[in-house]
Amino acid sequence: MSTVERRPPVHVVAGVLSDSRGRILLAQRPTGRHLAGGWEFPGGKLKAGESRIAGLTRELLEELGVAVQAAHPLVRLVHAYPDRRIDLDVWVITGFDGEPRSLDGQRLRWCERDRLLHAELLPADLPVVTALLLPERIVANTGPGYRIVAKGAKVVRRKGTGLVGAFCDGPADAIEAAAGGADFVVFCCRLETAQMTALCAGINIPVYAHGIGLPEAWTMGASGVSELAG
Repeated sequence: MSTVERRPPVHVVAGVLSDSRGRILLAQRPTGRHLAGGWEFPGGKLKAGESRIAGLTRELLEELGVAVQAAHPLVRLVHAYPDRRIDLDVWVITGFDGEPRSLDGQRLRWCERDRLLHAELLPADLPVVTALLLPERIVANTGPGYRIVAKGAKVVRRKGTGLVGAFCDGPADAIEAAAGGADFVVFCCRLETAQMTALCAGINIPVYAHGIGLPEAWTMGASGVSELAG
């Protein structure tokens, strides 16, 4: 195990803010910072003893001058850069006061959702785009921009079909599906809380829980819930 792998990941909270046109706010890493020049969802490091929502609220107020009124988790993943690991904890901001402005020397821009994959985002932020392009609730095997294949089926990309998900019965299925190229995984049965939490922390694609409500799924790290039996 390398020195980087032995270090605990840096816990970063980030927010997805939308304007009245549905565009997403992106921030560019300032000169002199780690990964300077790359674009990301705005946020920053969580302080010791600080709750996730408190850290998110503080960071967005300090960086953008906006006051978070309401938010919910979207996706949480760990990404390894050559010199450090990032525990990226991303939330959707559903209510805020103030007009976002640069208070930390960073450039800001609003980006159309369908252009996010071409926005020169940092590698850690790319899986977040997948979560943003999917619904919070999966109610059909296919939908705008996605389809779901059967458990154990090979993920085959077809031109114009968008994201490809995979049905799963357990963590091993999900890990196999991710390794096989699935963009997201959808559970057909309910997992124990500890299993779901561990899986969401260890798999860098969106996870859809089954048999629970959205608030509970979000606390476990899942991006949404499925109402399908597979």
